[in-house]
Amino acid sequence: MNFGLSEEQQLLQDTVAQFLANECPLPRVRELYDADEAYDPTLWKGLCELGVAGLMAPEEHGGAGLGMVDLALVAEMLGRGAFPGPFLGHALAIVALLEGGSAEQKAHWLPRLAAGDALGAVALGEESGAWAAEDWTPAIEGDALSGAKSFAPCAAGADVLVVGAAGGELVLVEGGAAGVTLESTDSLDRTRRMDRVVLENAACERLADGARAAARVRDAGLALLAADAFGGATRLVELTVEYAKTREQFGQTIAHFQAVKHRLADMAVDVEPARGLFWYAAYAWDDLPDQCERAAAHAKAHLCDRFMEIARDAVELHGGIGFTWECDVQFWFKRAMFDRTFLGGPAVHRERAAALGGW
Repeated sequence: MNFGLSEEQQLLQDTVAQFLANECPLPRVRELYDADEAYDPTLWKGLCELGVAGLMAPEEHGGAGLGMVDLALVAEMLGRGAFPGPFLGHALAIVALLEGGSAEQKAHWLPRLAAGDALGAVALGEESGAWAAEDWTPAIEGDALSGAKSFAPCAAGADVLVVGAAGGELVLVEGGAAGVTLESTDSLDRTRRMDRVVLENAACERLADGARAAARVRDAGLALLAADAFGGATRLVELTVEYAKTREQFGQTIAHFQAVKHRLADMAVDVEPARGLFWYAAYAWDDLPDQCERAAAHAKAHLCDRFMEIARDAVELHGGIGFTWECDVQFWFKRAMFDRTFLGGPAVHRERAAALGGW
């Protein structure tokens, strides 16, 4: 059994990494971080031209027809680069259509989403902090939806929103439809801007199998967040090692100090062995549905916790400059906070994993 990546998967990661190095290096990330726009459409279009937007869409709908493992490998690279854009919400909107949409819904939306001609987003969280489908509150009356959703990443400008509604349903709401109000939320992670969605008798369309698809969307989101966390954590380790090799104190670089060496080693040991967690969660999503929920819960809880701890260590090892706006470490520190809380914190998913394991 091959436990590594195929040549095609390695090429996919290398291609995305090269795109980010060329088109979105850290100075560009900083520019977008300070800008008012939610994301750069030109940068997103470039990523779409690589096929990232439609990676999981079937070939008959203009996509690549690949699986969650491949999507997670892209998420890892975007996490490494602190990519500012709508990848997460767009990917989950496609997953929702794949898992719950009717043939007509798929034919209408998937070709446009796969090509990047339309932007998808999801609105799942609520102000109470509820992420679970059984806690969703927007009410469906006929073909109209009323309620409010919070923490919807890059919902502004989306052509279609996948909204979690009462009864665990998923419904489609077109962006800009009457009765839909989007309010920008100032969140810490400015690489993935948040919006509040207010719905007042907004026209909606139920996903044909939305109730079943809700759990699949959640597990896909957990796997992608775990992959993003792994990518971000590995990049922080690299940045901190590079800094330790150049920062001088008492006539030598701080990399010579034993205490610093131990911290750096602990950081590397914390993250690298956890790579298999998000690989397996994505693999289970594709091929082992009976293990998918628990694997996704474990991966999200553990990797997002490790990302947060490594981010704290990175700030401390950068010394006084690590706490400043000028230090690039802030991008991943705030990204770690997003990954840790979006779709529920680690404690929530550890409890779910325990329950799924019969504990």
